[in-house]
Amino acid sequence: MDRVLEALLFVSSDPVPLDTLAEVTGLSAEEVRTLLNDLTVEYTEQGRGWQLEEVAGGFRLSTRPDFAPYIERLLRAPQQGLSTAALETLAIIAYNQPVTRLEVEQIRGVKSERSLATLLGKGLIQEVGRKDALGRPILYGTTEHFLRHFGLRGMEELPRLEEVFVQDLLPLVEREPEPDGDSHESAGTAALSESEPEA
Repeated sequence: MDRVLEALLFVSSDPVPLDTLAEVTGLSAEEVRTLLNDLTVEYTEQGRGWQLEEVAGGFRLSTRPDFAPYIERLLRAPQQGLSTAALETLAIIAYNQPVTRLEVEQIRGVKSERSLATLLGKGLIQEVGRKDALGRPILYGTTEHFLRHFGLRGMEELPRLEEVFVQDLLPLVEREPEPDGDSHESAGTAALSESEPEA
């Protein structure tokens, strides 16, 4: 039955919840988790090129980070990453959500419309409601795609804010120039990180 689980995960483009795997296979959730643990050990011991991850409330197969350079050469497709401005904005939202654009800008010290648009376009953040304040400003929060992108099971796996520096996150996403209104030095960024001023 472990090969059945392997096949199900192989054909799924999104993480598959444990309950779904149990329903499809007719096994209990405990039995499925045991088999998944066995697959994880097997892949590690055999040095396979892929791994089993638990992210965003489900399980998925993914290639090991060690092989990323070779995969990039094969695909030969430039990856669109995040600018420092967008990454700063994303970090602020992740640690303060739900948060409004004005609140983001108060922390960063610069306008953030372009960064918010970028993050919305990439599906990393979403509108989660309206704040009960003058003008009913939009509130933003992270998405399940955010969890998948950063390999997190849930928001509780985010490191403590005082341990985070934006430059520590930069290796996770390829830096992408973003010439916009966010691109000058942020006086408020120091409250979030010690990153270099944006070019």
